[in-house]
Amino acid sequence: MDKEYIKKLAKDPRFIPGIYNYCDRWCERCAFTSRCMNYVLSEEDFDNPQSQDISNKAFWDKLHEIFKVTLEMVKETAEEMGIDLNAIDREEIDRQTEQVHKTAKEQLYCQVALSYIKKVDSWFDSNKGLLENKADELQTLAQADIPDTRPADEAVKIQDCFEVIRWYQHQIYVKLCRAASANVRGELADFEYSPEDANGSAKVAIIGIERSIAAWGGLLNQFPDQEQSILELLAHLKNLLRRVEEAFQDAQSFVRPGFDQPDWDS
Repeated sequence: MDKEYIKKLAKDPRFIPGIYNYCDRWCERCAFTSRCMNYVLSEEDFDNPQSQDISNKAFWDKLHEIFKVTLEMVKETAEEMGIDLNAIDREEIDRQTEQVHKTAKEQLYCQVALSYIKKVDSWFDSNKGLLENKADELQTLAQADIPDTRPADEAVKIQDCFEVIRWYQHQIYVKLCRAASANVRGELADFEYSPEDANGSAKVAIIGIERSIAAWGGLLNQFPDQEQSILELLAHLKNLLRRVEEAFQDAQSFVRPGFDQPDWDS
């Protein structure tokens, strides 16, 4: 990979500019992979099992190459804009950045999201036997071939709920920290502030919360004996959703490139 190739790709009209900035990174379930430059680059760069294995040297070599090219492009852009990167007070920037991240994580909605991560882990750890029993039950139904039962469909629904919950479990917190960081930066005169980034990141978090609520609702139908514990998780998520919507009142109206533009044709 080289910077000239990346520049060429960036001009390709099939790609939607910035679509990767406000997505949930779930490429396997995305209908826009062919319109996403990041996806195409990652497929080309990490195109074999060795380069996809984080414990393999090939993975880190490829990542190093990407960082090197990215740094070259940053330096080139800075020169074009007349910015002297060597004149920047890096220690001060690092100090302010650390302050931003610390303040962002202290936001109540971030704390609630962090608490949700722990609650989900606790629920799954406490219900390993329950999940195994459900799998045995569905397998027995499948072998019995009882009319008007669809154990295979039920298994797929449960698996989908699990995947949704686990996918967004950590991402909600990460996206909210990014949204909070953007807001905090706006309060510091030395930082460039982008309310769009705050709202865009918050919207991705909201989508993750809403999908997680739907997934837990699906599990509630499958595991009625776990009503109390699941209802507590649902209440936690709805509380989080309320806090996020209050903190980012323009998030829902944020238009994510591609995803919120069904008629995109450019």
